[in-house]
Amino acid sequence: MSKVWMITGAGRGMGLDFAKAVLAAGDKLIATGRNPERVAKAIGPSETLLVTTLDVTKPADAVSAVDAAIDRFGRIDVLVNNAASFYAGYFEDLTREQMDLQLASGLIGPMNVTRAVLPVMRRQGAGKIVSISSTASLVGFEFCSAYAAAKFALDGWIESLQPEVAPFGIETMIVNPGFFRTELLSDDSTQYAASAVSDYAERRAQNIAGWKSANGQQPGDPAKLAHALITLVNLPELPRRFIAGADAVGMVEQKLALVQQQIDAHKELSSSLAFDTQA
Repeated sequence: MSKVWMITGAGRGMGLDFAKAVLAAGDKLIATGRNPERVAKAIGPSETLLVTTLDVTKPADAVSAVDAAIDRFGRIDVLVNNAASFYAGYFEDLTREQMDLQLASGLIGPMNVTRAVLPVMRRQGAGKIVSISSTASLVGFEFCSAYAAAKFALDGWIESLQPEVAPFGIETMIVNPGFFRTELLSDDSTQYAASAVSDYAERRAQNIAGWKSANGQQPGDPAKLAHALITLVNLPELPRRFIAGADAVGMVEQKLALVQQQIDAHKELSSSLAFDTQA
């Protein structure tokens, strides 16, 4: 039986590859984005496609999109929280407004959409929530403090949500991609903080040049990730986490080794902090 998917940010980048793969697999799709005309043009016509407006930072948009999905297909089997933005810069250069915008798109946005979808999945007694995170949710990177803040929080929220919704037959999966050749580093998706603190100016210029040169050179193929996503969703049990890309696997393995070293370095002190037992 075909599944009904809902994908945010489906008009470009990784979301567009996800959308095309879902339709190619014979499933039904609610493709969403801030500009539905752009989404529809990018994906192309399909009898099993519904395109609807959704700015993930607007809770009312999320509710309207879910209502439209139910009116058309009657259910939502898979939600993919994909919509994203990237505010790059040193923390002291980033404005409070830029931090707020990063958290709004990367954390609060997925929360808004998931909050609208969960009642549907609870009534169904089944559902799968896939959240596209990043290796920046597991490894902190210079110049990425805003992005990492949103992604670290996204992972923590989803890990905590899983046991809450499991009794209703709802599963979650965090996807931690490495560098995939998407539009995330394009001028449409990346916003660089202005150089407000002169002490960072030289390193800021070097970082911006590095990020811009990486655009279009990332090793990961988003079409392959899309097919991997469908494979995982069709498993009898959804994995709780999927590390996507050989570069991501390498970075996460290094982080795990580093954390183990940090545990071992002061393990005796860490283990000595309980109240003394009374004889």
